[in-house]
Amino acid sequence: MRRYIDTFVSVLMLSLILMACGGTSTPSKGGNTSQTESVTLAKLYDYRVVAEYPHSTRSYTQGLEYVDGVMWEGTGREGRSHLQRIDLATGKVEVLSSLPDNEFGEGITHFKDRIYQLTWESHKAYLYDNMGKPLREISYRGEGWGLTTDGEKLYMSDGTSTIRVVDPETFATNGSICVMFDGQPLNMINELEWIDGHIWANVYLTDAIVEIDPATGVVVGYVDMPALRDRLVDNPEAEAFNGVAYNPTSGHLYVTGKDWNKLFEIEIIK
Repeated sequence: MRRYIDTFVSVLMLSLILMACGGTSTPSKGGNTSQTESVTLAKLYDYRVVAEYPHSTRSYTQGLEYVDGVMWEGTGREGRSHLQRIDLATGKVEVLSSLPDNEFGEGITHFKDRIYQLTWESHKAYLYDNMGKPLREISYRGEGWGLTTDGEKLYMSDGTSTIRVVDPETFATNGSICVMFDGQPLNMINELEWIDGHIWANVYLTDAIVEIDPATGVVVGYVDMPALRDRLVDNPEAEAFNGVAYNPTSGHLYVTGKDWNKLFEIEIIK
């Protein structure tokens, strides 16, 4: 996995490094440490599959979140972008709201009594009440990929190595975190989940999720799960691995992929 990510960063994203991280060793508002300090190497974690659940192959997963016993999902693709709930036992989907057919939905998060859903290139987020009823739209700059919260602020990815710290009311950027893997900026940060003070994120086009210290931007650990694809039977629609949700009661994660026919409950073994 480390070799794959190193190649992924150096070959595909080298041109984005200076732009994404500002080309400086000065800490950002997000708290990145100076690059003159010693490099912290990410630890490879193990995992075990606790359970498998059915997942709709019409759900192009962009955001996944488990809140008070309910699985929420934001989906993408034009004409297929929804905010929905999933019955874990059956995989049945309850669509609560649909985006306009020309918009591509992205990450979601619950913040207090509201739900946010990003769009990829439409430069706006949709705001819902906690039952999924549309309330209003909020404009922002750039692309929207993943979204999570620490309960006070929102953290937003845009496909680069930078996670923006944004205001929940205006989406104004109040800080940034440059994600570093073994001393190098890690691009393609996608779906986000806040877990016990750290940000977990999918790395798009890999089968990995990484654990990020938001105070430094350093990836402290990662899990590589290509073997999950072997469990997808008769699923030609399956695309990229994407979606991370956390169950605070069990401490387990839920992961899936775009149009996958299964959703997995996993235990991380550090």
